[in-house]
Amino acid sequence: AAFFGPVARGNPVVDSFETELRRVLGSLRRLRGAGEAKPPQHDLHRQGANTLFNIWIKYKPRLPEWYYNRRLIEVGDTLAQIKEYKLALLQCYERYLQQFVSVNLDDVMDDVHLFKSTFFPNGVRDKNAALMFRVLEARNVCIYQMVCSSDRNLQSPESLQTCLNVLTSLRVTMQVALPQESLCWLIYNGTIHIYTICRHLMVMGQSAKVLEYLLWASICMESSIPLLSVHYLTWRATLYTAVSQCYFDCQAGIHGEIFARRGLIKIDELKQLENITSLENTETQKIFREATLKMSVMIFKRAVYESRRKVNNFQRETKVNPRKAVNLSWPRTTTERLLVEMFDSAAAQFLAILEALYDSSRSLLPPHPPVPDGVEIRDVTSELFSAGLEILSGNSFKKENIFVITAGGKGVSGDAAVKFVKLAFSYEEWNVFYSAFEFVVNFLQAQNDPTWKKAETELRLLTLMQPLLFPGKFERSFSVSDGNRKETRAPQGSEKTQTIRSECCSESLKHGGPFHDLMILATTAFSCVSTSEQNVHPDKKILVDVVMCLWQKCKTELQQIQMSGSDCLEYIHKHQAYQWVHILWIMNEIMEKSNIADTNVMFAEITLCLAVILENVADS
Repeated sequence: AAFFGPVARGNPVVDSFETELRRVLGSLRRLRGAGEAKPPQHDLHRQGANTLFNIWIKYKPRLPEWYYNRRLIEVGDTLAQIKEYKLALLQCYERYLQQFVSVNLDDVMDDVHLFKSTFFPNGVRDKNAALMFRVLEARNVCIYQMVCSSDRNLQSPESLQTCLNVLTSLRVTMQVALPQESLCWLIYNGTIHIYTICRHLMVMGQSAKVLEYLLWASICMESSIPLLSVHYLTWRATLYTAVSQCYFDCQAGIHGEIFARRGLIKIDELKQLENITSLENTETQKIFREATLKMSVMIFKRAVYESRRKVNNFQRETKVNPRKAVNLSWPRTTTERLLVEMFDSAAAQFLAILEALYDSSRSLLPPHPPVPDGVEIRDVTSELFSAGLEILSGNSFKKENIFVITAGGKGVSGDAAVKFVKLAFSYEEWNVFYSAFEFVVNFLQAQNDPTWKKAETELRLLTLMQPLLFPGKFERSFSVSDGNRKETRAPQGSEKTQTIRSECCSESLKHGGPFHDLMILATTAFSCVSTSEQNVHPDKKILVDVVMCLWQKCKTELQQIQMSGSDCLEYIHKHQAYQWVHILWIMNEIMEKSNIADTNVMFAEITLCLAVILENVADS
């Protein structure tokens, strides 16, 4: 409070104002820490919001304008820090802006000239301009965070449009600030916000809509002289990589490669400007090496395929048989030779393999081989997986004597190894999937961090889904026991449903029985979400896939039970259908415990099916 000046010293109005602010902020902070789910908390939260509203009204005419405005912004920042984004937006940032703007704020965000005349009538060099820029940026962040809170998956078109509006607003704000070197902090923060939102939208399949904003963020980093230093090179390379990936997502791989090569040129230009003393610094060398690697990976992503497309069929080299490849020395194939040529470490090569295999249009489920695009391209995919497995096994860098999969430091990161196993599942590369699974699980089991326990759980769920999706095709059995699951109990219900469940278990869990794999997957997934350790629960996307897989396998039988009406219980006994109802019950428990019921329209059908069957059982 030092900057408040003399007005803050012993002034009873200021002291009262600050006391009331501290009290309401403390209350809101405690409520946020206690969680949002408890109903009584909502009334307390509403009371806190009303109190804050009344404080601003009460003290506005009694405080100096500069003091009041600064506290508006600082309280807004505090609320945003405790994730009270709506309060920060409505009670602080927009209250500040409405003092200067009489029109709808959103109406001036897409026209740079109107934007400048509205928010900066005295120009951007005015003493209050920096404060205005800060508020405009904070407002955008709050609006985006509110969308994430209400519709993280952007299922509503309005949510998507709001995100795009925020991006436009950020771009206009940065465009006005860019000529002022003193506002470089705003440009840097703006690129971070744009990247964060664009990455979110890219995951949601909206790469085409965000490409222009990522390009803008990259150009801003190049156009602000203070941000051209080596200190910001890592972030600049991250933006370059995002632009390149965006091009690949839009099926414009050639532009992705061109932009990555452009990035390499920019990195080299900066290196030329650095003096020899600076380049001898170990940290500086590391920054340049990592930035160069990011660009090289994006170049490899297209080059590894394009180099083979250009070769005529009669010029193609003989494909290396995977079984014989074990006896050959690395590098064994054209793909591996390109990896060795472009990258000098196992970790870098593995990163390049992951990026080359990654396809934003490919989901984990349903798994499928590469889209037909010529034999050469399918060969490249197989060679990439073979190379990745070789690196995981440690055979490609035996002389280095490194521990290949690591939680940090040298070698392939555990996170990258997990992604590789999931990619192998997605591409139906079953030999690679199960071999890599063994390497990776051995690493995961040796770790104590909950992150790795969660990853292990997800991979084991994939091994349980594989025989259901591809019966009789490359099946292996793995133990799915887990010490963390001791607290798991079967879902409780009425006497009738418990009778059905007990009869079901005795029939379906006979090893090798027709429902064995379904029941093992269902009960394992249920046990995963039943543990009190939330941070080891599988990712919601995996759980959605599990429930969808179970529903597709059980749907026909369950609908027959549902249609039996008042004869439901008789039908269940006659057709030995207890196991289907049991699995349906578990599906609903998984949906409820993991809060995924609203992520797919089909889940409403599952819930309705259970409700009808239980009602019919009660009437039987």
